Order: sequence, then structure tokens, then C-alpha cells
Amino acid sequence: MSTTWILVSNASAGKLFRNTGPNKGLELVREFSHPESREKNGDLVSDRPGRNPGAGNGHGSFVPATLPKEHEADVFANELARELDAGRVSNQYSRLVMVAPPAFMGQLNQHLNHAVKGLVSDSLEKDYTRATDKELSQHLASCVCV
Repeated sequence: MSTTWILVSNASAGKLFRNTGPNKGLELVREFSHPESREKNGDLVSDRPGRNPGAGNGHGSFVPATLPKEHEADVFANELARELDAGRVSNQYSRLVMVAPPAFMGQLNQHLNHAVKGLVSDSLEKDYTRATDKELSQHLASCVCV
């Protein structure tokens, strides 16, 4: 019987479930939390932006390439991708279903290696992190026989 992993996540929290076959339900494998992704941008930086001289008579300023909150979501996406790859390497699953909001799904996909991407059978661009196990089972009925 093949094992399916189901990752249900957003930028600050996630749950990894396992399904081992029809009518076996969802078994929680691990929970993830990244509270930094919930912080305000101003709370994630230690000081005001530095100053750079501008071209001309005006004042210049430093603007980070990405907002601190986006950076933290990217850090969390990388952590989840490493966990999925570790599970693949140790043959803990043969099929992967990913559920995440559209923006975070994009960040996750950027960090997944080719081998893990090959195991993704379904992707749902929804935020079901607050759904109960029963609600989640109903949402996943089309791609996993829970």
C-alpha cells in the first residue's frame, strides 16, 4: 500500500498528515509553526533603514529588496521543503498532496527540488490550516481516499 503525505500550510503554520490507504483517515505526522511570519514588518527589523546618498539634491534611503515578512515566509517555505525532501529520501511517502494559499504555494514550489516535485499529485491553493480533521477530509476527498 502506498503512503501519501498531505502538507497543509500557510506562511506561519503547517501540518503534515499521512494517509496509508482508502478509509484509513488522516494521521498527523508533524506540526510546524513559524510565528515570525505573523509579525508586522516593523517588528521584524531591529532598527530604521540605513541611509544612502541619493543621486541629485534629494535624500537617499535604503529599501530592502524584500520585506522582512516576505523573507520570513520564504524561510518557512524552505524549512517545509527540507522536511518533504527528508521524507522522500527515507521513503516515508510515495505521493504528495500540497495545500496552501496561492502566494505561499509559489514560495513552496520555489524551494522544492525536482525529485519532490515529481511526487506531487495534487495542489490545492486554499488555506485549510484552521480546518478540523473532518472538514479537511471533506476538502481532500477528490484527491485522497480518506
